[in-house]
Amino acid sequence: MGAAALILILDQLTKVIAKSSLIEGISQPVTSFLNWTLVYNPGAAFSFLAQAGGWQRWFFTGIGLIAAAVMIWLIKKNTSQTLFCLAMSLVLSGAIGNVIDRILYGAVVDFVDLHYAGWHWPAFNIADSAITIGVILLILDEIKRVNK
Repeated sequence: MGAAALILILDQLTKVIAKSSLIEGISQPVTSFLNWTLVYNPGAAFSFLAQAGGWQRWFFTGIGLIAAAVMIWLIKKNTSQTLFCLAMSLVLSGAIGNVIDRILYGAVVDFVDLHYAGWHWPAFNIADSAITIGVILLILDEIKRVNK
């Protein structure tokens, strides 16, 4: 759970920095493939339901809180499974980070803009990265468990 706390703090700190130093929708190039671009996503992944009229804020907040409670229970129940607990902690920190955004700002704060040859990956944040890495580790943990 310490990993979750560290990632959550890093996520929220970078979002505060992005909100205070970037102008929404204006890209600041960092490298040939990376920009800092402040955007607010009121929807879910890849802006799913972003135009739904506002109800999705509380819907996704509720789902995030329920998911967080389940993940905490799973971590406490499986303390001997190191990789599983690390993976769950990463997903947990990302879920809570994005729930905090929805409560405070009504949308998730994204600012990392990866691009190549005019193609841009949807903007994301540290929380999204933690969720992605956590899910990859969960898949690896399951493959490892099945192969035993």
